[in-house]
Amino acid sequence: MNKKTIKDLDIKGKRVLIRVDFNVPMDEKQNITDDTRIKAALPTIQYALDNGAKVILMSHLGRPKGKVVDTLRLKPVATRLSQLLGREVKMADDCIGEQIKAQAESLKEGEILLLENTRFHKQETDNDPEFAKQLASLADLYVSDAFGSVHRAHASTEGVTHYLPSAAGFLLEKEIEYLGKVTQSPEKPFVLILGGAKVSDKIGMITNMLDKVDAIIIGGGMAYTFLKTQGKSIGSSKLEADKLDLAKEILSKAKDAGVKIILPKDNVIADSFSAQAQNKLVGEEVPEGWMGLDVGPQTTDEFIEALKSAKTVVWNGPLGVCEWDAFSKASKKVAQFLSTSGATTVIGGGDTAAAVAKFNLSNRMSHISTGGGASLEFLEGKTLPGVAALEDKG
Repeated sequence: MNKKTIKDLDIKGKRVLIRVDFNVPMDEKQNITDDTRIKAALPTIQYALDNGAKVILMSHLGRPKGKVVDTLRLKPVATRLSQLLGREVKMADDCIGEQIKAQAESLKEGEILLLENTRFHKQETDNDPEFAKQLASLADLYVSDAFGSVHRAHASTEGVTHYLPSAAGFLLEKEIEYLGKVTQSPEKPFVLILGGAKVSDKIGMITNMLDKVDAIIIGGGMAYTFLKTQGKSIGSSKLEADKLDLAKEILSKAKDAGVKIILPKDNVIADSFSAQAQNKLVGEEVPEGWMGLDVGPQTTDEFIEALKSAKTVVWNGPLGVCEWDAFSKASKKVAQFLSTSGATTVIGGGDTAAAVAKFNLSNRMSHISTGGGASLEFLEGKTLPGVAALEDKG
């Protein structure tokens, strides 16, 4: 990665503004139900503290749309973070203003201040220069460590870089390193596993990766649009009718490029979209009134066979409806195989990361992306504004 990192900055005694991704899920009582993102930011925060910085953290939470929403305050995050770090995390009432500036200026080395939800201000998502300048005025240096947000040009991810020396944190550095390697110089054979509901979400990625991969495994709801193009009956399975021509075109381009595409040969189907639905195993054809919610064991074996020789695997999208046990078997078997395969395994964020976590295999993968949308855009070959804005290494 040719961007400066926190190690390239002299942070001792400086106020360092770190953009983290604390957009964590909470229940109705404001209890954090998954603190993965908080833990992912710890190495950068700890490094800053160990090296004598005065740490100011900022993040968004949810979609308050420019208004103060009490249930989207970051206080529970401050509490959890202070438990993880074993030291007090001061909580600010806002992210800009004279009072906040005074709080930031009074920080001592090794102290932490967490700013309130940046999206309580509409100017955050508008990337308003004045708002960005106010955020920047709180600190001497800026570090971006919120990979889940760098695909958006917001004031806290892109705007502040115009007013402060900037660098990447360790999490951002790791994401770019892994995703950069698989898009630029993957070790071959390289297999791409695609799942999830929609073909439309993955078009850009397939197009960008076609000349890099050796095989593409397709499961999840998106598989049925491809099966339909081959004249298979798919019952009431997920279908993007307006994407049939595109699916046909992808299959044809893959054939021309010598890329093997593996589609389901058997399916676990249900009579309704529900965890309690009646389900059964069928072959390639899905009968009327039934929908495919997972791939079957024969297909799973074929997927694993294709993965045996792989040196690099990128997995984006579950192969079935993983939140329901009856339809998570294929994803589980594939995840278990990958966990011991010895290949470089890069797991796209969002649902795929959640599925791997559900099977307790997260720590057995080479890299799990913390940003679903950001990793997808990176794999599509798009420029991420929050990364592009950081200073290059000299």
